[in-house]
Amino acid sequence: MIATRALGDLRISAIGLGAMTLTQLPDADVEQGVRVVHAAVDAGVTLFDTADAYGPGPGSELGVNERALIAALKQHPDALEHVIIATKGGHTRGEDASWLIDGSPEHLARAARTSAHRLELDVLPLYQHHRPDPNVPYEESMGALRQLVDEGVVHRLGVSNVGLEQLEIATRVLGDALVSVQNEYSLLQRENDPVLRRAEELGLTFFAWGPLGGRRAAKDLGGAADTVATVAAKHGSSPQRVALAWLLSRSPVMVPIPGSSRPDSVRDSATAPELALDDEDLKVLDGVIDQGDAGVAER
Repeated sequence: MIATRALGDLRISAIGLGAMTLTQLPDADVEQGVRVVHAAVDAGVTLFDTADAYGPGPGSELGVNERALIAALKQHPDALEHVIIATKGGHTRGEDASWLIDGSPEHLARAARTSAHRLELDVLPLYQHHRPDPNVPYEESMGALRQLVDEGVVHRLGVSNVGLEQLEIATRVLGDALVSVQNEYSLLQRENDPVLRRAEELGLTFFAWGPLGGRRAAKDLGGAADTVATVAAKHGSSPQRVALAWLLSRSPVMVPIPGSSRPDSVRDSATAPELALDDEDLKVLDGVIDQGDAGVAER
């Protein structure tokens, strides 16, 4: 049974699945995506992270990834009784699939209801504001999220890609409805450490996106830097599993959400909480960023 961590009033798996890769990759395979989702459920993963803006190519409408995720989950017996689907709103996509931002209250109100419809949910378990809109006061975006809770559209709220100032605003406006923060965090990217520490103080779950290095690791083509590979060899483990175990060691509120395009990768990631890194391992891995290592790549 996979280890769990708190998400407000819930317990979720200590490793989630970022669903973006189900549809975002140029050569995304629908049936392979279904197998990835099923492997995650079978491995005990209970948190699945998606967004209305994930997945569309040029000219496609929003919601491609949400539809793919719910379709895959519905094909697994009893999956919907055990998992939490977290989605996000506040991004949109242009005709060329470029990323746009809309944090207006009108857009967020419409986007949340549309996501709930796509996901076939009466109430969204966790709705996250995807990214602050520089053209909309953050208080206004947060006020719109709070209203979604008051109206019964959303049960819990999260914020994403925020700094400390925005997190404080969210905490003040959203109150107890705020249960999570989702920012980039990995061996290579620790700029959000102050946000992680504040999340700890507030009792908020910290979802780490890009936990295996994201684009920064692409040049490794799925391999790993020498430092991570050395620790992995010591434990007879994959470099990716080591990177996730390191993240879990950073904080009791940390929940990495790696993406995956292969079932074997999901199964490997789900075992990261079982990997006990010793003090020497952690010291070595803590030094990776100082050495400029390339880290490990998404799989």
